Amino acid sequence: MERPRPLQWLAQFWADLKRSTDAGILGVARFLGLLYGPIDRSLPIDQALRKALRHRLPSYVGWRHAFGGITYLLFMALVVTGVLLAFYYRPSPQEAYPSIQFIVSEVPMGWLVRDLHVWSANLIVIALLAHMARVFFAAAYKPPRETNWLIGLLLLFVVLVFGGTGYLLPWDQWSYWTVTEVLDTIDGVPVIGALADLLRGDVIVSGATLGRFFALHVIILPWIAFALILFHFNLTRKHGIAPPQGRERGEGVGVPFFPIHLLRSFTVGTLVLAVTITAAALFPRPIGDPADAFQLPDRLVSSWVVVDVSLALIRYLGTWGFVLFTALGIALALLPLFDRRPEYRLRRRPLALILGLLFFGGYLVAWAAGRQLTSAPPNLETRQETVNPSSEPAPQPQEERSEERTSEFQEGEL
Repeated sequence: MERPRPLQWLAQFWADLKRSTDAGILGVARFLGLLYGPIDRSLPIDQALRKALRHRLPSYVGWRHAFGGITYLLFMALVVTGVLLAFYYRPSPQEAYPSIQFIVSEVPMGWLVRDLHVWSANLIVIALLAHMARVFFAAAYKPPRETNWLIGLLLLFVVLVFGGTGYLLPWDQWSYWTVTEVLDTIDGVPVIGALADLLRGDVIVSGATLGRFFALHVIILPWIAFALILFHFNLTRKHGIAPPQGRERGEGVGVPFFPIHLLRSFTVGTLVLAVTITAAALFPRPIGDPADAFQLPDRLVSSWVVVDVSLALIRYLGTWGFVLFTALGIALALLPLFDRRPEYRLRRRPLALILGLLFFGGYLVAWAAGRQLTSAPPNLETRQETVNPSSEPAPQPQEERSEERTSEFQEGEL
């Protein structure tokens, strides 16, 4: 039976579209984790898709390998929510705080988008450290995966810088004085101390600092992160997922990517998004008073897990806390150069065991200790007196300034 003319036209159009479309476009789906197998660009796009879906993963790939996908999913959530926030956020000392108030109080669902961004920033650090711990203790950094291990460490550093630059953007008292304390401490670290002056851009944390942090957060770091992620994915697919000791790589003899592993990834992704949305709805990030360089806050409220760790290092170890953290990071990066024996059992790798306990165990201890720190340290009080001499006029009251700025912002600046 002959097809109706409209159906014939659609069938012909679909056939022409498949012939004219390069299968390489499927690389976008591969980057998003919807495909895993290689893309055969010599085939039409529909056949290349079916071939990629039939790719089989090793049988030892299971749920414990989901932390990498969770990290990537949270990163994409940060990108999406960050773009939405950038529609309304204004990176200036006069408008930053009112724009945040406008987002959470006036923009439809703005409060949820903002808190999704905050919670994703917390959970991505936890997921990334869990992923690194699995790779580290399974000795998956050994040859031929040394480069990928180094890329993973660079991604951890980029995520930390992402969070650090974004932490100042609300421009409230808590973020302002936390960043001030961290920069003052980095200023005393040998070699990298000059970085604090470069980031600050002024004698104290000011509009110059806010502008530099914003540029890093939304322009420079995203490109670096995407380049590292693409490199990381390509190396992972080239070398495959590291097998347990005593087993071969086993590509092509395990479970099919579609539907088994794709359904597993979808399940994990759904649970992660559900947890993130629930946390954002039930535990929103509070907002302090507007940032004021002449008035210390009564308390510091942390909204990022790395801030807790940083404050613990600063308060208990001082400048040496950052020196120790940097040294541990360098040791992790150099470990594959010294631990090259084909030995995967942890008890046979004492150097790796000690280093892992120092880094991952120390992070947990510092996190727990930092959660107890809520007051501004004495050294900030001394610093505050130097930037606010008695001859300076008294600053305008916080409540009055906040109301005026928010009112102006709502009346016509957007």
